[in-house]
Amino acid sequence: MIPTDDPRLTAMGLLSEVHAGLATKMNPVFAEAGLSEIDCETLIRLARSPACRLRMSDLAAQTSLSTSGVTRVVDRLEREGLVERVACASDRRASYATLTDAGLTRLEAVIPKHLKDIETWFTGLLAPEQLETFLSALRVIRDVVRPCATAGAVEPGEVSSPRS
Repeated sequence: MIPTDDPRLTAMGLLSEVHAGLATKMNPVFAEAGLSEIDCETLIRLARSPACRLRMSDLAAQTSLSTSGVTRVVDRLEREGLVERVACASDRRASYATLTDAGLTRLEAVIPKHLKDIETWFTGLLAPEQLETFLSALRVIRDVVRPCATAGAVEPGEVSSPRS
C-alpha cells in the first residue's frame, strides 16, 4: 500500500501550492515593471548585499541558478542598464554583478507594491508569533538544503545600505 496520507507528502504539496499561488499573485507587479520573478529576486539580492554587488558565483548560489543561468539573467539586466558587471581586482577569473542607479530606481518603484502583495498574500495572514516561527523553520530547512544561499550576503544584524 502506498502511504498517500503521509504528512511529509502533505507538507511538500502545501509548500508547492503556496509557492505557485504566491508567484501567481505577485508576478503582475513584476511584469508591470518589465521584470520577471528571477529578475526581481536578482535585483533585490544585489540591493541587500554589501556595496550592492555580489560575485557572480555567489549570486548563482543565492538564486539557485546555474552559473550559465545567472549569466543569462545578468546579461539581460545589463542590457537594460539595471546591472553592470565589474571585474574582480584580485581574481581575474571572477566578476561581480553590481546594481546600477537605474536598477535601484526600478527597485524603488517595484518594492512598495511587492511589499503590499507580500503583506496581503503572505505575511499579513499570519500572527506575528506564527511568522517568527515560520521564518525560523524555513531558515533551518534552507540552511540544510541550500547552505550557499547566503553566500556573499550581509551577516544577520548587519545593515547594508544601497550604493554604500
